[in-house]
Amino acid sequence: MSLLIFLLNNGAVSIFGIILSASFCNSFNTRRERVITLCSMTVILLLQGVLYSVWNADILRRIYPLVIHLPLVLVLYFVSKKLLWSFISVFLSYLCCQLRRWLALLIVTLASGGPMMQDIAETIITLPLLLILLRFVAPAVRRSAGRSIKPQLHFGMIPAIYYAFDYVTSVYTDLLSGGYPVVVEFMPFVCCAAYLVFLLYNSAEEQKHSQLLQVQKSLDLQLSQSVREINALRESQALASQYRHDMRHHLQYVLSCIKNGQEEQAQEYISGICHEIEAQKVHQYCENEAANLIISAFAKRAKSANINMNVQGSLSSSNIISDSDLCVLLSNALENAVNACRPFAAEGKACVIDLRFYERDNKLFLQLTNPCGEGIRFENDIPVSDHPNHGIGVQSICAIVKRYGGIYAFLVQDGRFILRLSL
Repeated sequence: MSLLIFLLNNGAVSIFGIILSASFCNSFNTRRERVITLCSMTVILLLQGVLYSVWNADILRRIYPLVIHLPLVLVLYFVSKKLLWSFISVFLSYLCCQLRRWLALLIVTLASGGPMMQDIAETIITLPLLLILLRFVAPAVRRSAGRSIKPQLHFGMIPAIYYAFDYVTSVYTDLLSGGYPVVVEFMPFVCCAAYLVFLLYNSAEEQKHSQLLQVQKSLDLQLSQSVREINALRESQALASQYRHDMRHHLQYVLSCIKNGQEEQAQEYISGICHEIEAQKVHQYCENEAANLIISAFAKRAKSANINMNVQGSLSSSNIISDSDLCVLLSNALENAVNACRPFAAEGKACVIDLRFYERDNKLFLQLTNPCGEGIRFENDIPVSDHPNHGIGVQSICAIVKRYGGIYAFLVQDGRFILRLSL
């Protein structure tokens, strides 16, 4: 009876390991794969039964990797065409076999049972544990099979180490049962080292994710600014088209005024048209066309909100900074300044935005000051906001300056917010 239960338990663990390995290796997709896998499983189980009848269990344990695990790896490789992942799947299923063994040991310990109860508990636990692993663990493992070689090696490192450790210390030697401290503490050491490696890897991945989010935000802002520029160009084109269309009427009106001796009225009318056309003109603050477009757009926006804007700058069209980065830098800085001034302008208070920039020794220096309210909160010398979607502009400014190896400073002095940067 004891021998029968022992054989049933060994057959159950073999079925457990083979099915789990095949599922990890994604070898049940097609009918052909299922037939090959199930037929191979049958052959391996029959081979195991024959070997049990010829040799004793101790000899079979020693040659188990060669007569059971290696053929299983070759079958999985034949089905999946993934040699490395076939080894990893077998190692991982071997590691999962320890779950059923430990759970059975727990039951035996609580029930004060013996080896026979151990075999019975392991056999009973096999099916529900296999179903749980197939349902929840196998899909996650299969997703890792599509990764590159390096992540696969990271994934399979712990199962491979445990596989080698178990055979070296429990099957081929008695180092583990002998109680040698260096052997007993080896797997806890591996767990600790693996956790620390995972911690460092996770931290690096989070940093990469944060950088990607920052890049995405910067790209979104660039896209938003590009849309704004396109809309502004469309408005200018529409106004120019309208002026061309109305030019005949304007000239007829002026001619009529001259014929009727109303020269002053004609001059006023001409001055008004010139003023409207001038309002749409892009001012030349410097030699850089992108800077002129951005500053002109925000100067117009500030003027419509009764905000004065003083600009003193000199920037060539050289490639100190790309047009897209300059666009994001100026747009975010000026937009924050205009938004900060709006409440003061709404109350009728005088508001002045002062923008100064210049180029020297192939570096760009910029200073922007504007009135600000109280209670601006700083973290790590950077202004932050609790409002949703606020503070992204400041983050983009910092990201661009860092990308060019520059420096920046945000500060508040005498009721004015100051941004200084060089890159």
